[in-house]
Amino acid sequence: MQTLIDIGIVLVAYIFGSIPFGLLIVKFSTGKDIRQVESGRTGGTNAMRAAGFWAGLATALLDILKGAASVWAARAFSPDGWVYVIAPIAAILGHNYSIFLIERDAKGKIVRLRGGAGGAPSVGGAFGLWAPSVLMIVPLGALTFFSIGIASITTMSVGLFAIIIFAIRAAQGAMPWLYVLYGVLAEILLLWALRPNLKKLFSGQERVVKYSLYGWIRKRREEGASK
Repeated sequence: MQTLIDIGIVLVAYIFGSIPFGLLIVKFSTGKDIRQVESGRTGGTNAMRAAGFWAGLATALLDILKGAASVWAARAFSPDGWVYVIAPIAAILGHNYSIFLIERDAKGKIVRLRGGAGGAPSVGGAFGLWAPSVLMIVPLGALTFFSIGIASITTMSVGLFAIIIFAIRAAQGAMPWLYVLYGVLAEILLLWALRPNLKKLFSGQERVVKYSLYGWIRKRREEGASK
């Protein structure tokens, strides 16, 4: 019986993770389809591009809730630590490959499932596993963003920060090593979702935010080269 409950928890986590909050918020606030804006992803970064700061913030917070709520539900209905890790991973998968955003070709054949990159629900999963982690991951993410100025690198750093934080805690005997696996799996999903961005990074074509340290340095270099 408990096995069926555990499977149900993971499935519900995936379905909840699939809710495209970014698409809904942008649609209701501007009438735009976020899938037609910039990267086409449904996360907070693209919602901000499509509908402004508050739309992006609301999307990010709700996407964080996806990961956190999946852990809370797992802890409420299961004694198995593995479920605590797999449930937020399922929420990330739902966010990245939403069952509600099926893309079909002209013949009606399923081509792919649309979604986000997984950064916010990854933060949420870490928050659900150990709440104080958000007080480290979010500031470190902000530092990464405003120093490097590349959103994709900031997103990819979330899983890495979770791995480091949880590994230190596990080494101290303060939490199970199993939680480190969450960070590893989350990071794999982030890297996989951001494959197009990685190609742009390696070719030097990835967007750099101008109000970051690196963006400022690059602008000064370009101005100097043009003189």
